[in-house]
Amino acid sequence: MSHPLEETSILSARELAKQVHLNGEALTILKSASLTLADGESVAIVGASGSGKSTLLSLLAGLDHPSGGEVWMLGQALSSLSEDARALLRRDRVGFVFQNFQLMPQLTALENVLLPLEIAGRPDAADAALAMMERVGLGQRLRHYPKHLSGGEQQRVALARAFVIAPKLLFADEPTGNLDAATGRQIIDLLFQLNAEEGTALVLVTHDTELASRCDAIYRLIDGKLVGARA
Repeated sequence: MSHPLEETSILSARELAKQVHLNGEALTILKSASLTLADGESVAIVGASGSGKSTLLSLLAGLDHPSGGEVWMLGQALSSLSEDARALLRRDRVGFVFQNFQLMPQLTALENVLLPLEIAGRPDAADAALAMMERVGLGQRLRHYPKHLSGGEQQRVALARAFVIAPKLLFADEPTGNLDAATGRQIIDLLFQLNAEEGTALVLVTHDTELASRCDAIYRLIDGKLVGARA
């Protein structure tokens, strides 16, 4: 049974658990993970390498199924939705930014940003993509392919692609992990700037506690359990 909090929150998770079987033995990745994210709020999930941060993000985004517990996204219990319904929910209202950029190498920078709009059938796709490329400072790199862009430029394209759909919720998984310190700071400043301008709720997975401190709340994964604290 859901609770009004789950129905009105942008994202809510209750007692998430995840087990996988390896060589005939059960391996527990998550034991108990609960969090709530309000409209426009930002939360960071921190923890040591291998602690299960990316697994938790996959569960929160509905990309994987928990062994126990439930996730509500935009008022809907993910377990009640078909795979197609989950995909539609993510397509129209959820953005993603990954450590390794996840750009389509055969598409130009502009085409990468256009892609989610075209899939959604947006009639203003071209104008919206151009405007977003300008906002991330890549108006002169529209026709460049990812292999011809620096790491920072590729992540700017990824940010443009994530924000161009005006998402209600954004997941960012170690967005500066493949960047040098100076470029990483620029990307994070841009991420938080866009997030504030768009009023997007943000789930940020990172090992960087300084970066995490910029969020409204910090959750730490320790021994498969998620411990939360408001900033």
